[in-house]
Amino acid sequence: MLEAQALTCGYGKRAVVCEANLRITPGEVVCLLGPNGSGKTTFFKTLLGFLKPLGGRILIQGEDVLKWSRNQLARTIAYVPQSHTPTFPFRVLDVVTMGRVAHLGLFASPSRSDMRTSEKALEAVGMGHLAEKPYTEISGGERQMILIARALAQEARLMIMDEPTSSLDFGNQIRLLKHVRKLADSGMGILMTTHLPNHAMLCGNRVAVIDNGRMRLAGKPGEVLDERCLKEIYGINVRVLDTENMQGESMKTCVPMLD
Repeated sequence: MLEAQALTCGYGKRAVVCEANLRITPGEVVCLLGPNGSGKTTFFKTLLGFLKPLGGRILIQGEDVLKWSRNQLARTIAYVPQSHTPTFPFRVLDVVTMGRVAHLGLFASPSRSDMRTSEKALEAVGMGHLAEKPYTEISGGERQMILIARALAQEARLMIMDEPTSSLDFGNQIRLLKHVRKLADSGMGILMTTHLPNHAMLCGNRVAVIDNGRMRLAGKPGEVLDERCLKEIYGINVRVLDTENMQGESMKTCVPMLD
């Protein structure tokens, strides 16, 4: 679905990420990890067309996206930002309907069909009861789910999520990860950044690691995220333990050490 080939990203002539290779296919969650300042956000901005690549290519189903219009790209890739501070008290339903812009003509207003699509997106993330509430009056956790609903209303085949759990409490983090997994199981391809290795263990099919501007590792979370890798990335001691999920299936979990 989406492939970065030897992609170099940066600002002006200054490269931040060099020759990164990554592929996201339908039905999988790819988690992107890396320390602060490693280039994750720059990489995302380039994939989304906010920055022009300094080198390499971005392909969607084999087509070079540099030749695509903004609308064509928006109908294919949805973006969920790390956080969103509301300015105006729009209805929650109206915020979700903003995801339909890529499907509307110039100066066109959302149709009844567009509104139904938005309502279904709200229901899909369990937030239908908030449709009429002002967006400025809901919690940060609810707001993050509304941003996912807005991305769903966009009806894109790929979703890019920038640290979607960063402002959520422990329970809401897990609920959001369940939704991410559900979306992937429905056939969507998802690329998600996280600072929590356990989130990659819980819902990721594959994980990629950016460090010092290089995409240095990629593979299954339980194979890539070992104790040595995590210490090299974050500079702390970590224990990776074997455990079981509620179905009795083997899985790994990361435990940081203070020593």
